Amino acid sequence: MEQELNRVVPTAHNSETYRLLRYHLGWVDQQGNPMDTSVSQGKALRPTLCLFACEALASEYSRALPAAAALELIHNFSLIHDDIQDQDMERRHQPTVWHLWGIPKAIWSGNAMQCTGDLSLLDVARANVPDVTAIRVSDILTESYLEMIQGQCMDLDFESRTDIKSEEYLYMIACKTGALIRSALQIGALLATEDPATVKAFTEFGNHLGQAFQVRDDYLGIWGDQATLGKATGNDIRRRKKSYPVVFALERASGQAMEDLLRIYRQEELEECDVQRVMAVLDEVGSQEQAQRVTEAAAGRALAALKPVSLPQWAQTEAENLVDFLARREY
Repeated sequence: MEQELNRVVPTAHNSETYRLLRYHLGWVDQQGNPMDTSVSQGKALRPTLCLFACEALASEYSRALPAAAALELIHNFSLIHDDIQDQDMERRHQPTVWHLWGIPKAIWSGNAMQCTGDLSLLDVARANVPDVTAIRVSDILTESYLEMIQGQCMDLDFESRTDIKSEEYLYMIACKTGALIRSALQIGALLATEDPATVKAFTEFGNHLGQAFQVRDDYLGIWGDQATLGKATGNDIRRRKKSYPVVFALERASGQAMEDLLRIYRQEELEECDVQRVMAVLDEVGSQEQAQRVTEAAAGRALAALKPVSLPQWAQTEAENLVDFLARREY
């Protein structure tokens, strides 16, 4: 996967554009010097899922490499823009692109990452994939990152609202986070088989996996370990972000607890005492336990979606291990 990404991301040494892309991906430092990718590279969940689906169904993953690279690049374009919108100064244990080079350069870096992803996907047609399938794969990926953008817009809107319902929130994350995860598995399956039922099963697997992944992410954003995550915990509360535990609390809190939540989330800026009060209310209404229940329920539905598919034992074991990890991960 790393070799494929290095192949499709240009390496022009005199181009600041590509230096910023390679910095964000964790390959070079601020001056463009190579560095240990293990320090700041992400989990590469989406491309891994794409390759897994293809290999599980066809015993071969190479034809899915261009699509997997495209998924990772599209995901990273969204991260560069998310960091600007959220004003996050650190990601993956290093300063964010906008924090080092400013917002204008970060915007065009994200745009360039998106374009590079789109170009990578074109190579699917050169991997012995029928033209009609290559076009379908392109259609799926483009639709999914349009959903991702829609979800991000909804998430930004939620920051100024206190009347969000859990159903609204879960739909938002199905777009913002779930769309790319779903499409990764759908594309991997489509590149391996023409059986509609199998592709549908992997698509459903991705839908539920996306929910489990994001709600666990929300959990970690409040109760996770800062050193493990590589970014400050509690920032979601400080930014008045309506993650799942907060949405659940806004639905369940009453009396003084509800009054405090509404007062705090109507403020322009939160003091540390406000953050601690929100944490106390979340504890009172059981948000931590509820978030874990929702995560584990989604994980169960994900595994159930694959039951109709006849998978080799290694693939079944890997799917089970992955779902267990995502439902209980600490980073």
